[in-house]
Amino acid sequence: MGMDIHRCRFVPYPPSAINAVAFSHLSSLSSTSKGFSTLRLAVGRANGDIEIWNPMRGIWFQEIVLRGGKDRSIEGLVWTQDPDDVDEEGWKTPGRLRLFSIGYSTAVTEWDLDLAKPLRHSTGNYGELWCIAAQPVLQSSKEASTEKQDLLSSQNDVREQNLVAGCADGAIVLFSTSDGDLRSLKALARPSKKKARVLSITYQNRNIVVAGHADSTIRVFDTRNGQQIRNMSLGAGPVGGPKETLVWSVKCLSDGTIVSGDSTGTMRFWDGKNFTLSQRIKSHVADILHVAASADGETVISGGMDRRTTVYRRIGSGKIAGKRLWAELTHSRLHKHDVKAMATFETKDFSVLVSGGLDTNLIITPIQKFGKEFHRTISGHPLQPCIGGAPSEGLMMSWWAGEIHIWRIPGHDHSQQAASQKDNEFDEVRTRILAARILIQGEESLASADMAENGRMLAACTMSAVKLFRLRPRPRNTLKVSKVEIPSDVGEVGARMVRFSPDGKWLLIIRANSSIQICRLREDESVKKRLLLQRKSIDLERLPRDPIEPKYRHGSLGNYERSINRIAFSADSRVLVVGDLSGYLDSWVLEGHEDLTQETDEVVEVTEPLSSSDDEDTDEENHPRVILGQHWIRNPTASLIPKLAASALLLSFRPSKEQSTKLINGKEHPTRKTPHPHSHDLPNGEDRLFAFTCKHQMYEFSILSGRLSEWSRRNPSSSLPPTFRGLKDRAMGSIWDICGTKERIWLYGSSWLWMFDLSIDFPIAMGPGTQDADHHVPPGLDRADNLKRRREPDESYVEAGRSNTGAGGKIPHSELSLGIGRKFRKMDGPEPSNGRWISVDLEPVRASDDDDDDDDDDDTANQSTLLGLRRGSSGNGIITDDLAEDHVGPDGKVAGELALARGGIGKTRPYWGTYIYRNILGIVPLGRGREHDDEHVGQTLSDDDAPRGVEVALVERPMWEVDLPPKYHGNQEWDN
Repeated sequence: MGMDIHRCRFVPYPPSAINAVAFSHLSSLSSTSKGFSTLRLAVGRANGDIEIWNPMRGIWFQEIVLRGGKDRSIEGLVWTQDPDDVDEEGWKTPGRLRLFSIGYSTAVTEWDLDLAKPLRHSTGNYGELWCIAAQPVLQSSKEASTEKQDLLSSQNDVREQNLVAGCADGAIVLFSTSDGDLRSLKALARPSKKKARVLSITYQNRNIVVAGHADSTIRVFDTRNGQQIRNMSLGAGPVGGPKETLVWSVKCLSDGTIVSGDSTGTMRFWDGKNFTLSQRIKSHVADILHVAASADGETVISGGMDRRTTVYRRIGSGKIAGKRLWAELTHSRLHKHDVKAMATFETKDFSVLVSGGLDTNLIITPIQKFGKEFHRTISGHPLQPCIGGAPSEGLMMSWWAGEIHIWRIPGHDHSQQAASQKDNEFDEVRTRILAARILIQGEESLASADMAENGRMLAACTMSAVKLFRLRPRPRNTLKVSKVEIPSDVGEVGARMVRFSPDGKWLLIIRANSSIQICRLREDESVKKRLLLQRKSIDLERLPRDPIEPKYRHGSLGNYERSINRIAFSADSRVLVVGDLSGYLDSWVLEGHEDLTQETDEVVEVTEPLSSSDDEDTDEENHPRVILGQHWIRNPTASLIPKLAASALLLSFRPSKEQSTKLINGKEHPTRKTPHPHSHDLPNGEDRLFAFTCKHQMYEFSILSGRLSEWSRRNPSSSLPPTFRGLKDRAMGSIWDICGTKERIWLYGSSWLWMFDLSIDFPIAMGPGTQDADHHVPPGLDRADNLKRRREPDESYVEAGRSNTGAGGKIPHSELSLGIGRKFRKMDGPEPSNGRWISVDLEPVRASDDDDDDDDDDDTANQSTLLGLRRGSSGNGIITDDLAEDHVGPDGKVAGELALARGGIGKTRPYWGTYIYRNILGIVPLGRGREHDDEHVGQTLSDDDAPRGVEVALVERPMWEVDLPPKYHGNQEWDN
């Protein structure tokens, strides 16, 4: 018994190119951490979306997406930080981090991360903005003398970070961000007669601006007086080419050196004091589109239209004519198309280059360990599935931008005639039917969409509106879509997420400010079963929490980390859980039993206050609104549920094996004073919640009791197989397969699919950091020497976010392409057998202020020790990766539109994984492979007699099927 997979590639999702990337902080080589707690990466795409990423010491978790709109594009991104405030008692309030963008318009837009939408705009009488840069943060101890320090501290504007932007007509405009506002200050340069576009711009220091133009010129300005200091000409264009050279990118190093990349593929290095050309290197065969630099100014990286990522470094310790020369170290084609944007961030233990372009992928490249660690590719497809469906009707929904597609997927024919067909046969007519297509009016892109499990309703939202549709079957397996009128206080306010309850009776709406609103749905029997939305909605309040980070040292994100990002309903729709970016879980339960005899608009108030020890409960909590005999209250044990160690990626309740007994109208009887009594009965169904964090930590909570389940206590995250813990791509979704004695959950990411059987305990998987993991000590190196030096992980295992500098894992010594051997042999005595191989890369462990890797290792060892006590004498064996991993599938082949991931999974195998799928958009259960499963509940069946597993549609979107602009074809296509 396994899972029947319809392998679908017909969903035409259009991935969007990356035009801009920016880190929220400047590099800090004095810090020993792997990034600050508030460090974020903003990624701007051509469809107007801005993705906010948390590097998390190399895990790279996408937190939210700021949605764009029609004909909008992000062409530039910058961060600033407001100055810290110090009160009379000396307490410092960290300055707020702010994000700004430009995109083919005359406006600079500031984004509100708390609300996930634009906060304010600033525009003026100038041309379209092509580039933008933020003023460096004031370093008072270095940039201001002691005599001027008092003056600087008294002038708040001096401590602010201004913005400078270049325009299409040649103008350069200065913007102020002081007092939490955004306004235009002055123009540094007016439009010239030639109107040469300003293609790139940067700050050399807080007062000097360097701008690259489209007329073969780099101009330098002083922002204090608005004067132009110098013109640096690139000379005439190449012979037979354009007369003008386009300066696509300029960058200033820490010593003031100016670096430029242009349309001739030439890197130029300019003296930062007298503004003269020092050196030039012809390193690209096409335009250089972006230039980035390391924090120490010793390394420069360029990317261009020829898909090359080229690394340059200063050579030699001596000086020639007082200057050190630059040399091209190496180049590689990490991207499959133009490289348009780059950004770097470095500390002592974290050093990465982030790049993106037309191939839509995000590439993470190590800087300090370049050539010693792999780069990492993050798919440009949505990391939160844009796929949904109705299992009972065989419907699958996909959404993006302003349109929704609904497909009907026919069930798989298990007859012998179908099984005898060739594996490569592909029947598009039999495979799917486009049942409906919905175009959402307006310019904003969809933020979320959901379909009820019965296939009768569909909800969608943008950041300005919520829309509800009714779906009814029509001939030829199509659907009739009709819009449902909803109250203005529900529909005319935007939302970031919408979700139906499994029974289709409740619609949950998460507003832009992460407030929670839930509405009751019912059908009007008097008017052809018209769908109605209850006029009165319910607002659910979350528990008040302490400040997420009480000791911010590197800026503040406000309430951003309290943004809700995950939702889960129980199978009986009577328990609701939401999770936020900080890892908190809030839960509510539905009291009472449905009473359809109540009037539609009747509202019954509870006269007795709810039992709660929280004195801060709102009036809505003490007097909940009762709708049709039921009302939502805060889970009595909500405060007992612990905070997760990281933000939740997946929240999902176990499906119920047995249907709970439903009471009609409860046990309450009407009286004269209470004509519509309601029950206070709490749910008694399945309440076990499976939670999976962005660190790939696994927990299962019993929500109604407010504690970990017994299974979760016996199976901590350390019992997961090392291969799974080492996955780089984060989990995207989950599918449950509950049948008989099997309780399986299928987890999937953009490039992997894993099954875990929760009906049995996992064997103890030994990994690095556990006290008994002798097989992870490097060969020839005893445990004593291993503890004295930095632990060298097995080359076959590098856990995500650890043992690297933020990108990929270590490159095996046999595959190193740069440098000489990385090991030497130490002889103890005259016998060769006593020799030990020691890596030259091993170094003493350096203490880190924020690095908790050692704590994680200790926790892993302690958890492994406790497992034997919790499990008794069973389930404490060691399992190897060979038991868990199957790269080509259990049947050895995958063919055509249908892949059968079943068979070959023994009864004792607790997990299994495959990597044959690429660029997964999502997996939708169709639910028709198990029509007779109810007959076998509680029975032990053989593999031959067992019913078939869940039937799903797995949606892929390979990049070779995406229509991308034509790429540059040079004469060295063999050089990859």
